Amino acid sequence: MTATAAAATLTARALLLDMDGTIVNSDAVVERCWRRWAAAQGLDGDAVMEVVHGRQGYATMALLLPDRPMELNHEDNRRMLAEETADVDGVVPVPGAPAFLAALAGLPHALVTSADRALSRTRMEAAGLPLPELRITAESVSASKPDPEGFLKAAAELGFAPADCVVFEDSEAGIAAGRAAGMRVVGVGPRAAAHGPDVAVPDLTAVAVEAGPDGRIVLKIS
Repeated sequence: MTATAAAATLTARALLLDMDGTIVNSDAVVERCWRRWAAAQGLDGDAVMEVVHGRQGYATMALLLPDRPMELNHEDNRRMLAEETADVDGVVPVPGAPAFLAALAGLPHALVTSADRALSRTRMEAAGLPLPELRITAESVSASKPDPEGFLKAAAELGFAPADCVVFEDSEAGIAAGRAAGMRVVGVGPRAAAHGPDVAVPDLTAVAVEAGPDGRIVLKIS
């Protein structure tokens, strides 16, 4: 059962953080770029926006246009990544993200994002957030979320079992990826609660991070 408003406490050895919608609010850019693409393909923009979050672009395109050659999806994805990297208008931190990441300094954590290296760096810098030392980006994996590869790779590189990790995610695809990896999931933001996270919070102001005496990370959800 998902806990929402009720207080909860989770402990972990490592935290694995999605970027867009979880610690960075980039919805304005995502909306601009994807609605342009939808119009060019003759697709309904609202329907496209229902499925774009969490996946790599080529995977979203394949879902929306199942008969389209994948090379065209990859070509459009490269173009869109360049457009998104050049557009930071409206990119801001999710409420609570600066304090949340500051509290994680020196504790095991990683960024696990469907963005590529350039886009992840640009958006984190635009939001004024520190880049985690370990970043699993689009270049790091062979499969997009909801495949669990990214989260499993991050856990392995940090040296922890999946069950010892807690994922922070906002999207259906990302929450499914965390679940498939055998990890607990904190859902962040308005999209998350409907997709079965262990705990759902409106934003990161509801999460306090403490370092436990045994090296564990204690998450207090209010």
